[in-house]
Amino acid sequence: MSIKSIILIPDPILRVQSSPVERVDDQLCRFLDDMLETMYDAPGIGLAAIQLGEPIKVITIDVSPREHEDDDENGVDASDEEQEPDRNPIFLINPEIVWQSETPRVYEEGCLSIPEYFADVERPDACRVTYIDRDGKKQELEATGILSTCIQHEVDHLNGVLFIDHISKLKRDMVIKKFTKSARQADRKFIG
Repeated sequence: MSIKSIILIPDPILRVQSSPVERVDDQLCRFLDDMLETMYDAPGIGLAAIQLGEPIKVITIDVSPREHEDDDENGVDASDEEQEPDRNPIFLINPEIVWQSETPRVYEEGCLSIPEYFADVERPDACRVTYIDRDGKKQELEATGILSTCIQHEVDHLNGVLFIDHISKLKRDMVIKKFTKSARQADRKFIG
């Protein structure tokens, strides 16, 4: 597994519509592992392939808690032990949201492609998604709460939509301007 670079706005590839995956093979599974490792390293709870420059319909998600709290019941201080964080990754290939609840939910979202920017976004509280798992089997998942929000956020990425597209035009334009300016400054060459 290797950690990949995450593409940041204003890179135009983030607006590209991803293509369906034709088949699940060893190469795709290796890429899924790289995506997962990159997501955990960032750290994030979801990542779309397009954020790594691959315009294919693949997302990884893990909304499980990542830190252990002290276990006073057993007299064990979890901070004294080297423990692997709880992980429960979900791999969704060719995900398609087939149903969304009418009940809305507001959640403060962020994005690995828009670092250190967060905004309240309203989305349906629940959704149902069909997808192919990493074993090539068709699956269906009904999600609520943060998992539902994360699925909708990542499926948006596959369609070239960013979470800032769900906020006011004024706020969105300010964010894009800030990141465009940062990208220009990073491209400057200094002679010294």
